[in-house]
Amino acid sequence: MDLVIRKFKLPLLAWLRRSRPGPVLFIKRFSYKDIKRATDGFHWIIYSNSHGATYKAKFGDGGVALIKEISDLNQEKEVFYKQVQLLGRLHHRHILALRGFSIGHKRLLVFDNIENGSLKEHLNDPLRTPLSWRIRLQIAIGVVAALEYLLLFNDPPIYHVSINSSNIMLDENFNAKLSDISLLSSNGDYVMMPHTSCSKDCMGQECGNIIYQLGVLFLELVTGQSSEKGDADLIQWIQQSRIRNSMDNMIDPDLGNSYDSRELKSLLAVAKLCIGSGDKPTFSVLQIFRYFQKKVYIPQCPQ
Repeated sequence: MDLVIRKFKLPLLAWLRRSRPGPVLFIKRFSYKDIKRATDGFHWIIYSNSHGATYKAKFGDGGVALIKEISDLNQEKEVFYKQVQLLGRLHHRHILALRGFSIGHKRLLVFDNIENGSLKEHLNDPLRTPLSWRIRLQIAIGVVAALEYLLLFNDPPIYHVSINSSNIMLDENFNAKLSDISLLSSNGDYVMMPHTSCSKDCMGQECGNIIYQLGVLFLELVTGQSSEKGDADLIQWIQQSRIRNSMDNMIDPDLGNSYDSRELKSLLAVAKLCIGSGDKPTFSVLQIFRYFQKKVYIPQCPQ
């Protein structure tokens, strides 16, 4: 039975989720001048990392978009264009859709607007309405589903992805959208994993960092604390052998008593496994996805 499932995994599951790589369609080229004006001279920064900054843009026609800067200006134009084409092929409800690109003093990618900002804003901003337990679970399963798509349903698999509360965007229904994905290495080659790892549903060193980041994200969803502030205590706590004794003190106070204890413990159990997995995890993103389906009840998201 496993051989049959493995044989038809790509076409069947991609069809079921309606999330398959699409054809390369026309991708709009935006005026650099228009983007500079729409981002207030690149001052509306949403987040930044070693790969560049991400901005919010408000265009003259009322349109709003997310602009991602590509920091490697030494990259050949052909390499940048290839990345644009490849990103344009990604179609998944939990991946931010590419709308276009721009080349000027900066190389920029233009993505769909996000109605509710980043996950980090909702976890850290006391003026925002706290995220319910249902929405947090919805975010967790959405991120895992996006990773499953990137790692298992793309050829070559895409593992150059950053997962943290700053670059997980939330749409009007609080569906999670991954926004920091790269398909190319610095020399313009496809970023792909060895076939030995791919055949095992990505359990090699290349996926170790992804699974670790996933565990940290789950921890943030439960505690409401940001790992980006260097909360080493948070990581140390989840690695303790008996975390249940202190669990009540670590749960986000904004949740109150409005959460399912069984579901919360399941999410913490997965977080602990992911963070402790190291460079060579013994389980895959697909196994995490199946664990959620079996152990954690995720209500249907609004369509």
